[in-house]
Amino acid sequence: MARIDGRQPADMRDVTIEADSFRKNDALISCGATKVLCYASVEERVPGWLAGAGAGWLTAEYSMLPSAGDPRQNRERRALSGRTQEIQRLIGRSLRAALDLAMLPPMTIHIDCDVIVADGGTRTASVTGGMVALANLVATEQHRFRGNPLQCLAAAVSVGIVDGEPRLDLNYVEDRDAEVDANVIGLSTGGFAEIQATNEHGAFNREHLDGMLDLAQNALDRLFDLQRQHISAKLL
Repeated sequence: MARIDGRQPADMRDVTIEADSFRKNDALISCGATKVLCYASVEERVPGWLAGAGAGWLTAEYSMLPSAGDPRQNRERRALSGRTQEIQRLIGRSLRAALDLAMLPPMTIHIDCDVIVADGGTRTASVTGGMVALANLVATEQHRFRGNPLQCLAAAVSVGIVDGEPRLDLNYVEDRDAEVDANVIGLSTGGFAEIQATNEHGAFNREHLDGMLDLAQNALDRLFDLQRQHISAKLL
């Protein structure tokens, strides 16, 4: 069945990545209409709970411009919403899965993901674009590390069940109306770092899950290839 934007169920939206688009170690990723600017930087200290451990850390921040979606949303000035906190943790977990933190001296790598336009898939775009920013930071700042901390690439894509069929890379309308909504984070060495899947109207079965994961795996392989094209050095 053709989708509202003309795609077939297994089709991703057009995905582009522009590395160093505004400054060194950033990545502007576009997935259809969705656009997220990701930036990687280093802070020469670690969280208090990691002090004295001799290793480093990676953390992520995620935010949306007020005009990113329709209707306009207020900035989260005083406190982060539960959704924002959950997305930040997902991005951080996903990118830490690609790192050997023992290769980091006591430092914190920050991945900032700012949504410019939101049309579904902002968290998965943040993981995929954030990985490019992270890899380019490692490439340009190799002297800071105890060897190459990158173990693999991490990329992410959304899948779901819409009108009873598995569909890849949901836009906002599909995500809103989906019976099942899932986010799949894969590693280039094989397997998944994380799978989030929720049924909005009851339960989904093993056939549904297998169908969604098959769609996701094909897309992840394409995303890994795209990431490699925009990483400045061959670290993997």
